[in-house]
Amino acid sequence: MTQSVKFQVTNPVHFFALGFGSGLIKPAPGTWGTLAAVPLYCLLMQFIAGDTLAYLAVIVVSFVIGIYLCGKTAADVGVHDHGAIVWDEIVGFLITMAVVPASWTNIILGFILFRIFDILKPWPIKLLDQHVHGGFGIMIDDVLAGIFAWVLLYLAQPYLAQPYLAQLF
Repeated sequence: MTQSVKFQVTNPVHFFALGFGSGLIKPAPGTWGTLAAVPLYCLLMQFIAGDTLAYLAVIVVSFVIGIYLCGKTAADVGVHDHGAIVWDEIVGFLITMAVVPASWTNIILGFILFRIFDILKPWPIKLLDQHVHGGFGIMIDDVLAGIFAWVLLYLAQPYLAQPYLAQLF
């Protein structure tokens, strides 16, 4: 008999680690967590579009905070990297979208690329996922998946038509 995991969504640490609750949606909580990153990304673009340094600072701060959020939540429920913990997916998606134009084309392609790398976990992502533990371990494989997805998205830019978000809002 499997033991039920009790997250406390009223606890701010759990709430953020669970991607504002999106990680509790089944099936595929990682996909829902990544989807929760899209409005967050759009909100960031409203405030810091074009300010690469500010965007990268948000990623670094989100990563550092995520180490605590994910590690504490995993320890609280007694399950390392429980599928409902999706703050790492949020940060991974934000990395995917770094220094590419803010467009629906890039959001959709970035979403797909990030999910592919996060699910398939090619080397060395899988190695990190299996051998690095704690909050840092929960975060680092998604950081690397985000970097892999970003490289492909960045290289694809000359070939993509870009309806920019600024024109859509």
